[in-house]
Amino acid sequence: MRTDYEVQQDVMDELQYEPSIDAAQIGVSSKNGVVTLSGTVKTYAEKESAAWTAERVSGVKAVVDEIKIQLLQAHERSDQDIAMAALQALEWHVQVPHTCIKMKVERGVITLEGDVDYRYEKIAAENAVRNLTGVLAVVNLINVKPVATPSEVKVQIANALRRAAEVDARKIKIEVRDDKVILRGRVRSWAERNEAERAAWAAPGVREVEDDLTVAA
Repeated sequence: MRTDYEVQQDVMDELQYEPSIDAAQIGVSSKNGVVTLSGTVKTYAEKESAAWTAERVSGVKAVVDEIKIQLLQAHERSDQDIAMAALQALEWHVQVPHTCIKMKVERGVITLEGDVDYRYEKIAAENAVRNLTGVLAVVNLINVKPVATPSEVKVQIANALRRAAEVDARKIKIEVRDDKVILRGRVRSWAERNEAERAAWAAPGVREVEDDLTVAA
């Protein structure tokens, strides 16, 4: 069991090591594996990167992100400017069905809505606008609409697992409830667990994946 101090120090070191972050103004505290980030950064992208960086540190069970964004004067943009840039970014991203997505901007916060067929399209839309100058937050309310029956989704996922070289599909049980996929069983490594989860997310209409797979000792 790692101590709170060890986790805190490792998160601080990882933030310092990550080149996309200026860690000088970021505070870190840790209690029972829950890491709290505080302080200020200059962009929303940097704030997101700080949270992701903390999550990947060994011993971290959860991250509470209390970091605030203080835009440089040169990075300040009106909502109209942000909206125009965001619309263009969505249109130019090849993985985004931009005609299916609606967007609004209020005080630097972009809200995305609409219906798409796949989760990767929802994520791609958010990624397209996250790094725009002047953005303070992105709220992704895009809906992944079911385009196949649960039985069809289960068959597609099972076939994808059988094709995957890194996965022993015989040890994984798949359950589909409407648009939710539940994975159970034992896998040999975290890489195999991640590959199984990726295969589940790739099925059309899946909006939630509950990964109950355990990694064998």
